[in-house]
Amino acid sequence: MLENYLPILIFLTVGVVIGGAALGAGMLIGSRRPDAAKDAPYECGFEAFEDARMKFDVRYYLVAILFIIFDLEIAFLFPWAVVLDEIGLAGFAAMGIFLLILVVGFIYEWKKGALEWE
Repeated sequence: MLENYLPILIFLTVGVVIGGAALGAGMLIGSRRPDAAKDAPYECGFEAFEDARMKFDVRYYLVAILFIIFDLEIAFLFPWAVVLDEIGLAGFAAMGIFLLILVVGFIYEWKKGALEWE
């Protein structure tokens, strides 16, 4: 029974060895020129050493929500497009309603100025 796990063990071992070799080669061959700007942590466009309780601009959240909405739209479109010939006109109409709702939401966001970055 354990012989069934041997290929997995070999695969993991080879992966760890190749990953370790790549990291080791990068550390040995790569140049190291530290700089204050290079070593500073990057946090979403804000200064890294400010007050942790500062207020975030709502535009970051709006952009994130818009990205999620349209990313999900594309995620729903691919399987729908694959089975379009099987689901017929009813599936086409359902996806049309779904896209119409998303387009109305997009137009609303556009008119409210959520896509404008100052």
